Amino acid sequence: MTTVRLPLFPLNSVLFPGLVLPLNIFEERYRAMMRDLLKTPEEEPRRFAVVAIRDGHEVAPSAPGMPDPTAQPERGPAAGFGPDPLKSFHRVGCVADAATIRERANGTFEVLATGTNRVRLLSVDTSGPFLTAELEELSEDPGDGAGALAEGVLRAFRQYQKRLAGARERSLTAGIELPDEPSVVSYLVAAALMHDTPTKQRLLQAPDTASRLRDELKLLRAETAIIRNLPSLPAAELTRTPTSLN
Repeated sequence: MTTVRLPLFPLNSVLFPGLVLPLNIFEERYRAMMRDLLKTPEEEPRRFAVVAIRDGHEVAPSAPGMPDPTAQPERGPAAGFGPDPLKSFHRVGCVADAATIRERANGTFEVLATGTNRVRLLSVDTSGPFLTAELEELSEDPGDGAGALAEGVLRAFRQYQKRLAGARERSLTAGIELPDEPSVVSYLVAAALMHDTPTKQRLLQAPDTASRLRDELKLLRAETAIIRNLPSLPAAELTRTPTSLN
């Protein structure tokens, strides 16, 4: 088992390999993380792990709140994640490689990262200025029939996109060349589907590419059928998540 220790960034969303992740960093714990990552030479990857939050808050309260307006907010790297942060996070996440870390004049950061590979969360360390985690690197096995399944998913995905485009009266796929490598297809489609975090998390932690593609084929067919009866739907960029407010 290959393990690695990396800074840990919990989010209310799922990061997939190949997905672009913009971040607006303003909490001190994550500012400390970025300052530490900036110490890494530019020619080396500046990596951190992203996990989806199962139970907790992406942004810790910064002022007295409800129901007790005098209660002071939690402080520290694990604020908002309870006494055992490991229980607050989904166990499978994704390593992010920060291509850009730009510090603003007010000390906040603008970050642009890309998901690289899946990892399993083994333990969380709360002793430093930001969370770190011991992680097991996960391989991506193709499974049985991944190639044929990818072709079917791409057909269904194009139909899904046409339905979305029709609902918005615009083209969502113009100028976008879709991949044909099964694992890349599976992650692209998982990122683009309009689904909640538990569903996306299920896709991320699928045991192999073929299993993920089978699940996506069912989801695409169901979603395409639903879109027929809806007047409009929001668009989604295929390789990008909305900017996280940290």
